[in-house]
Amino acid sequence: MGVPSVLHVLMTKFWWLTGEIAVCVIRTAHEMGIPCVAVYSTIDKDALHVELADESVCIGEAPSSQLFLVIPYVLSAGISCKCTILHPGYVFLAENATFVEMCREHGINFIGPNPDSILVMGDKSTARDTMKNSCVPTVPGSDGLLKSTKERVRLVDEIGNPVMIKGKFQSMSPKPAGCGERGMCLARGPGEFIKLLHAAATFGNVVYLEKYIQNPKHIEFQLPHGALQVLADKFGNVVHFGEHDCSIQRRNQKLLEEAPFLALAPELHKAMGDAAVAAAASIVYIAVGIIEFLLDERGSFYFMEMNTRIQEDIVLRGHSIECRINAEDAFKGFRPGAGRITAYLPSGGPFVRMDSHVYPDYVVPSAMIHHWERFLSLLILWAPTRDRAIERVPTTIVYHKLILDVENFENGKVDTAFIPKHKHELAAIRNSN
Repeated sequence: MGVPSVLHVLMTKFWWLTGEIAVCVIRTAHEMGIPCVAVYSTIDKDALHVELADESVCIGEAPSSQLFLVIPYVLSAGISCKCTILHPGYVFLAENATFVEMCREHGINFIGPNPDSILVMGDKSTARDTMKNSCVPTVPGSDGLLKSTKERVRLVDEIGNPVMIKGKFQSMSPKPAGCGERGMCLARGPGEFIKLLHAAATFGNVVYLEKYIQNPKHIEFQLPHGALQVLADKFGNVVHFGEHDCSIQRRNQKLLEEAPFLALAPELHKAMGDAAVAAAASIVYIAVGIIEFLLDERGSFYFMEMNTRIQEDIVLRGHSIECRINAEDAFKGFRPGAGRITAYLPSGGPFVRMDSHVYPDYVVPSAMIHHWERFLSLLILWAPTRDRAIERVPTTIVYHKLILDVENFENGKVDTAFIPKHKHELAAIRNSN
């Protein structure tokens, strides 16, 4: 049965990181006979997803971090093109409950969860309380938002340093000086704690506190449309698609992922999977999503957050390794890079997948602000065994190859501090090649 020709998919996937998911969705929609509309700013007018779309609408010149968060701009583009379906991708308005409600009011079907689920999981404190009430393990910390310095200091005395200071929502904007890209501040001692609290207060941030888990593993479970990826339907059925090990990171952002995580004991895998399903069921979740856990050195795991959207790495199945190729210089502090891609020949062949929005003569702009704007492509490789998967990683992506050559990686001994701890070893391997 064919798809009605009146259907349109309005893409709100713009910019550099989001371009690759837009390309994937547009190509899939075209295979189903569904025309697509791309929304873009002047700075990414030459992006591949804009070229592939049946129609495209420019909504302004402002930086993407501002422009694509203006709901009327995005909605008016879809309404003017008579779109009936909107695919939000995984940044900007993808987890904005108000946006979902407004789509509904204008007769546009939002591909994603209902706004209530987004609200619960988007508010970090509410999400934490919901998980505790559902018996999902959470990191020791505050039982709600802390508004006074006195109660914050008292809690730190109870749980001990170091602590993480987190904003009420998924990130603090603008973020206080000293905080990471996602608005999370690490305070290692009393003096630093007070300093960061004052900085957060300057920006009007209401915060909560969590005990800092030293060098954890970052494990995600997938809910079939979503780190444990989880899929939930309207009949209350929830299943997960297994885990990713996302521990190799820079600046709290994933760089290399692996699935499955072979070092995870069967009983622990079951406990984490059950917790991921319970987390989704507790909010009557209907869609794909990601449940993220921290696994400490003692084998205890804690709920970190849920992403109520499609995941960048939903393609990981079997034994796979995924490398995120960024426009950064890894040996200069991951400094953002820019310039023209003069030649581009994507990896291919059996069991190799390259998702990207770049092409020969594509210009990576210098006006890149956020981490997702530096994202160029996903390289995913599959093999029957982990050893084969490691062997098949192309040697042209230098930094990822260096990571694979580190003995601790080969033995599965990785955590979120992997890169800084092995900085000198990585440099030595590079110099010996």
